[in-house]
Amino acid sequence: MDCLFCKIVAGEIPADIVYESETAIGFRDINAQAPTHVLVIPRKHIATINDIGDEDQALVGSLYTAARDIAAAEGIADEGYRTVMNCNESAGQSVFHIHLHVLGGRPMGWPPF
Repeated sequence: MDCLFCKIVAGEIPADIVYESETAIGFRDINAQAPTHVLVIPRKHIATINDIGDEDQALVGSLYTAARDIAAAEGIADEGYRTVMNCNESAGQSVFHIHLHVLGGRPMGWPPF
């Protein structure tokens, strides 16, 4: 498999890892859009939200508890942070391994453009 994020999970590509659990890894985005911008990925390869199976519910939920823990560790939990998961190219997904963006440390506008 030629998946960038699977290579990070396998340790084949270095990343600035800030979170690890049995099910997920969190690392700093190299193209940060906020002072804190961490990507949380499952260790299991799932290409898009459309590919999440019923059996993956707990796994996907673990991405959000990871986001909570990362926000607390980064000191952005109380002021607020945004989580985003894009699905497919038109929505902005560029790596086809689901990933949850955790963004904070600056005011966020709505709607995001």
